Amino acid sequence: MFAKRMSRLGTETAFEVLARARQLEKEGRTIVHLEIGEPDFDTPKFISDAAVEALYGGYTHYGPSAGLPEVRAAFAEHISRDRGVKVDGDNVVVTPGAKPIIFFSLLACVEEGDEVIYPDPGFPIYESMINFLGGRPVPLKLHEERGFSFDLDEFASLINDRTRFIILNSPQNPTGGVLSRQDIEAVAALTRERRLYILSDEVYSKIQYEGEHVSIASLPGMQEKTIILDGHSKTYAMTGWRLGYGVMDKALAAHVTRLMTNSNSCTNVFVQRAGMAALQGPQEIVLQRREEFRRRRDVIVRGLNAIPGVSCLSPKGAFYVFPNVSRITKDCRALAHSLMEEAGVACLAGTSFGAGGEGYLRFSYANSIKNIELALSRLREFLDPKGKGRG
Repeated sequence: MFAKRMSRLGTETAFEVLARARQLEKEGRTIVHLEIGEPDFDTPKFISDAAVEALYGGYTHYGPSAGLPEVRAAFAEHISRDRGVKVDGDNVVVTPGAKPIIFFSLLACVEEGDEVIYPDPGFPIYESMINFLGGRPVPLKLHEERGFSFDLDEFASLINDRTRFIILNSPQNPTGGVLSRQDIEAVAALTRERRLYILSDEVYSKIQYEGEHVSIASLPGMQEKTIILDGHSKTYAMTGWRLGYGVMDKALAAHVTRLMTNSNSCTNVFVQRAGMAALQGPQEIVLQRREEFRRRRDVIVRGLNAIPGVSCLSPKGAFYVFPNVSRITKDCRALAHSLMEEAGVACLAGTSFGAGGEGYLRFSYANSIKNIELALSRLREFLDPKGKGRG
C-alpha cells in the first residue's frame, strides 16, 4: 500500500531515544538527558519579546513562501558580514527549521543515481534524504586521528562525473570536529571547476571554541556553487520555534521557494520577525553561552577520559562529545541501550550517525554541569564497577 521510497527513509534516533527516556521517567526512573541536541537555556527574552510584539502587530497571516522581505534582507546582511560574502535578500530562503533546506536543495539538484558525498559519521538526515530521493550516498569517512576531519586523498578519490552534490558540516554533529581552513581550501580546489553544489551546514558556527570559522562560500569561485545552511535553534536556543534558512544562488533559491510553496506555504511570520530580532539584537548572551558550553565540555571530556576503556577527544565546536568505546564493546548500540535502561543515562550510539560511528557514543553536553557530573558518576559505576578508574 505504501510507496517503495518510504522504505528508504531513515530517522533521527535522538527523538526515538528521547521518547523512550520520557517513558522511563513516567515509570519513576530518573534519566540524565545527554541524547538530544537541544540547549537547556531559555530563548533570550529580547527575542521572545519581539515575537510577542509581532503577534500583537498583526504578523499572524500568510507571508511570502521565501520569507518576509525584511527578514530575508536581515539574514542576508548577517551572512554577508559574518561569512565575508556578498549576498542580498533574493539569495535567502527562510524555512521552518534547517532540515527543509537539506531536503529541498537535494530535491532540486539530485536525480536518481546521482552521487552525493556526505560525512560519515554525520547528521543522519543527510543519508536519509539521499536515499529517499534515489540518489547514491557516498560516505566520506571522518577520522578520529585527524580530529574528525577527512583524508583529502580519500575525498578526491570519491569525486567523479556522477558527483552532483557534496555535504560539508563544520562544526560537526556528532563529533564536535571542525574543518580547518586548509581542508576547506583543498575541497574548493578539487571542486571549483566541477558542475556540482556544496551544502555547507554551518548551524553550529557560533559554537566554535578555537580557530576561525571558515565558510567555503567565502573562497574564490565557490559562492555560486555553495548553499549555506544556518538557523537559530542552536545559537539562540530556539529549537521549538522552527526557524532555519538557506543562502544560495538566486536560480536555486527560486526552485527552493517553489518547493516551500508546495509543502509549507510559508514559515511562521511572527517567528521570522523574532529571528530577525535575534540577529540584530545584543549578541553578548551568545558569547556567554558559548563559554558555558566550553566549561561543560571540559568537565565531560575530563570525566570520560578517566573511565577505563574510554578515550575522548576534546571537541572544537558544537556541544557534543564522541568518545571511543571500542575497547569496551563491539556493539555501541547495545551499550547505549544498556546505559539508559540500566544506568539512567540517555545517549546515542555512534552508528545512529552512520556505519563510521561504530565503536563510539555521542553525548550532548547541552545540560547543566550538575547533571553532567551525575551522568559521569553513573557511567563510572556502570563501566568501571570495581572502581579501577585512572588516577
